[in-house]
Amino acid sequence: MNPAVKSFFDQETSTVSYVVYEKPGSPCIIIDSVLNYDPKSGRTRNTSADTLIDFVKANHLKTEWILETHAHADHFTAAPYLKKHLGGKIAIGNHIKTVQGVFKKVFNLEDSFPVDGSQFDHLLNDCEVIHFGNLSFRSIFVPGHTPACMAFEVGDAIFVGDTMFMPDVGTARCDFPGGDAHTLYRSIKKILSLPSETRLFMCHDYPPNGRPVEYESTVRKQKAFNIHMHDGITEDQFVEMRKARDATLDMPVLILPAIQINIRAGEMPPKESNDTAYIKIPINGI
Repeated sequence: MNPAVKSFFDQETSTVSYVVYEKPGSPCIIIDSVLNYDPKSGRTRNTSADTLIDFVKANHLKTEWILETHAHADHFTAAPYLKKHLGGKIAIGNHIKTVQGVFKKVFNLEDSFPVDGSQFDHLLNDCEVIHFGNLSFRSIFVPGHTPACMAFEVGDAIFVGDTMFMPDVGTARCDFPGGDAHTLYRSIKKILSLPSETRLFMCHDYPPNGRPVEYESTVRKQKAFNIHMHDGITEDQFVEMRKARDATLDMPVLILPAIQINIRAGEMPPKESNDTAYIKIPINGI
């Protein structure tokens, strides 16, 4: 059975979140939510998450899972806020433990911070299948952008996270800790081996040349037109392109705060003696 997909585009972070369901009144899953954050003031807002919540409630959907494709470096997840208002379990790929171990050292996090993924309700294995109502999702391990990336397959739809973007934008960077262009190439090839009319839903869109925002493609379109990964591109060609391109890219605006929050499943760091939580910013440390 193929799902209904409702998309939500967050303009501030160019992130697309999804509610995936069978019909009104049925169970649903939520993928890659956004908690709005202003880096100038350190304030969070629930604007994007509330829009999503309104849709779920208006359609009488039952939230069973709140999924993360990876620990995002460009936005905060709203998973705890959604769980509070809608219920559901928060899940991410089981290789998040590797990411937590790396960034606990980078940010010199508190000794009590566990690197076993226990902040999440469930850690997903490759090819794990979980049912929600008459639908199910299958987790697909697609590392490369990060060592812990997962895509999610529901019927004829694949939610690809940051493996690739729309054909005229290309593919994700691989220069974060644990990223690897060879690995990303193989992960994308895994996705592009699926049937040609499989729907592919992106986590971001950065429209070139002023085109409108788009975030749905197909395997056929990606194989024909993706500027980085169309048919005929070899692994060595891809890796050469990706390394050269990544060397020119600035770090995402929110990478330092976002990673610290997202490896905690969206929870804030422990409050200090003045009842305030703080994000750590390494000086000349990364």
